[in-house]
Amino acid sequence: MKICIVSDSHDNIPLLCAAVGEAKQRGAEAVLHCGDIVAPSTLKEVQHYGLPIHAIHGNNTGDLYALSKLSHAPDSVIHYYGQDAMFTLDGRRIFIVHYPHYAEAMAVTGDYDLVCYGHTHFPFVERITNIKGTETVLCNPGTVGDAYAPATYVLGDLQAMTFETLVVAKVNS
Repeated sequence: MKICIVSDSHDNIPLLCAAVGEAKQRGAEAVLHCGDIVAPSTLKEVQHYGLPIHAIHGNNTGDLYALSKLSHAPDSVIHYYGQDAMFTLDGRRIFIVHYPHYAEAMAVTGDYDLVCYGHTHFPFVERITNIKGTETVLCNPGTVGDAYAPATYVLGDLQAMTFETLVVAKVNS
């Protein structure tokens, strides 16, 4: 299963949509958003791609009530978890949080195959040896919102456990 990993969209709807659209064309079947969505209407705009969206809020929280309400709408593909998330996709244990120090701590536990985070706006993918002696992939997709850094996202393959950082094609906003 391929996944689109994004973070720090900061209400840049055109770039978030461009990243999710590109990733879907490349075979992505789900989106992981590592926080700083800001306005819930931002996620509402990517629902039409039909991909499940697993999201947390980050430190630029926006309207959390509206985000929760949007995720509970009958036709919603959004799974909103709050400040962090743990779930399984394609047999892989995944943890999402916004902050790097929290992500690093969770990665070393060995409880997850993939730990994703945001906040720094700079992409980073590393395989670390955890305390159980296995590997965990630690992944920051950068900022899809073009906030003080180029707009990037990560396309991951959960079966092969490979992750590629991609620059989002510029769009007219």
